[in-house]
Amino acid sequence: MMLSVTQMNAFLGNTLQLLRRSIELGGFPIELYEFLSRPKRVLVVSIPVRVNGGVVFFEGYRVQHNDALGPYKGGIRFHPEVSLADDMALATIMTLKNSLAGLPYGGAKGAVRVDPKRLSPRELEELSRGYVRAIAPLIGEELDIPAPDVGTNSQIMAWMVDEYSKIAGRNAPAVFTAKPPELWGNPVREYSTGFGVAVTAVYAAKALWGSAEGKTAAIQGFGNVGRWTAYWLEKMGIRVVAISDINGTVYKKGGLTTAELVEKNRNARGPDLLAQIAKYNDASMVQDPSAVFGVDADILVPAALENAITEDNVGSVRARLVVEGANGPTTPEAEKALYERGVVVVPDVLANAGGVVMSYLEWVENLQWLMWDEEETRSRLERIMAENFRRVHQRWIQEKSWTMRDAAYVIAVERIYKAMKARGWI
Repeated sequence: MMLSVTQMNAFLGNTLQLLRRSIELGGFPIELYEFLSRPKRVLVVSIPVRVNGGVVFFEGYRVQHNDALGPYKGGIRFHPEVSLADDMALATIMTLKNSLAGLPYGGAKGAVRVDPKRLSPRELEELSRGYVRAIAPLIGEELDIPAPDVGTNSQIMAWMVDEYSKIAGRNAPAVFTAKPPELWGNPVREYSTGFGVAVTAVYAAKALWGSAEGKTAAIQGFGNVGRWTAYWLEKMGIRVVAISDINGTVYKKGGLTTAELVEKNRNARGPDLLAQIAKYNDASMVQDPSAVFGVDADILVPAALENAITEDNVGSVRARLVVEGANGPTTPEAEKALYERGVVVVPDVLANAGGVVMSYLEWVENLQWLMWDEEETRSRLERIMAENFRRVHQRWIQEKSWTMRDAAYVIAVERIYKAMKARGWI
């Protein structure tokens, strides 16, 4: 299935534009684009949920993009503005991200068009279980392994793995990742994406400036990824001077202390936690979320949603290094403008892969019914993220006219191409 031009949104269009560019740069046959520009399978479902005495139907998706490298892998997003085009773009990015990380996975993505904050806990559980029942024939520990994304969390994964286990008639922990530790999850998964972003930022700073010591960072978005990025950057010696969410931006030139509050408020929503951080640090707060882009910081981490840095606001970005914590936060036009100014962008497929790398580690544990402790798991995750950055950075240095995203995409596409060619698909 492929959306028509009129159905295609900007995010999907940008993703396909980047994909085509990487295929051209790598010298791959154009037919590869025909394969990778469309998903292998799309499932659209309708999920009934009892709400306020009536029944409301929620539309959901599961997009399975490409499985040349292994089972499909990708998160499930609960968001009121999600679309099938978004899901197709995200599934495509997951194929590239998994390939770049060297994981034995293809790419997939799932979503339900809903505002989870407007549902009661019972309604949210009913929706989560209903989604699993709807997609159950297409998932499994060796077929498609979902995980959380925007609007979902470990509790939702617990409901989902329980529902799938009921359908299968057995405990099936390896079908979903990022579960609570009590249900075969690993404690590192909660903060793995933010940890990976922080690791990547540190290695990028060292590569560009020789050291990360004394560097500053601003973080746009303070959900799970943003808060744990701030936490680990602080632990790693980078001073976080600004944080934003939908309600505004908190700034303090001398640096914000975040680690203690993040640790104590693991389940607090961004706005609540951001207000606490502002008060705790005696920091100024303005009611403009976009103010974070103009903060005088060495590193900017966009960690919210796609298309955050665009032609309209790229001129305000003052950082010299952008490390993408979200998926697709920088439009191609904005990235071009940044590079023309000497700003380096570390792409999402590299920078925010900590979540899926950790999901892989959890999946391996579940398949073998074993557990690593938190320190050992985090060490494995850091080694993989550091090696991924080294490979991409080395390729980028070799190709003088490329962006770092070009290098990452070509490396990812090359591995997929070789797998497809070996299978006889192309």
